[in-house]
Amino acid sequence: MHIRAVVFPLFIFMVTTLGQAQSLPPVSRTVFKCQVAGKTVYSDAPCLGAKQIDVEPTRGINQTSGNKRIGADVMHEQGREAFAQAVRPITGMDAKQLAVQGRRNKLNSQDQQECRRLDGEVAASQQDEKAAAGSDLKTVQEKLFQRRKRFRELGC
Repeated sequence: MHIRAVVFPLFIFMVTTLGQAQSLPPVSRTVFKCQVAGKTVYSDAPCLGAKQIDVEPTRGINQTSGNKRIGADVMHEQGREAFAQAVRPITGMDAKQLAVQGRRNKLNSQDQQECRRLDGEVAASQQDEKAAAGSDLKTVQEKLFQRRKRFRELGC
């Protein structure tokens, strides 16, 4: 077998994989637990009747030798957290709030305003869902689903 016959398909695979990886949506720490066809499914996209789960990814590995190994993404995140802590007396925001603000600054003013409105509506709908029962539950869940979906579409 010629090396070209092996290397060329591998090269094509790597190029297409890289292209696809660059078009993936940003990582979300909000995960929704859904029931689909009787099975439990976890997704970053909301679904009807979803339970929201906040996840915190691991931040590196400590070996028994005492060395801490972290990736560039974690180092970048720690730098953002240190910056947020340093400017907290000025902004009054923690790292997560500052990240949300930075993401929303990229939106136009109308979308920013809709995101602020949705913040309150999603929180209120989540409380309504906890208190709802019977036929009201489905209506409340539909409203919550639509609001979460719009929140995600805007990139809030």
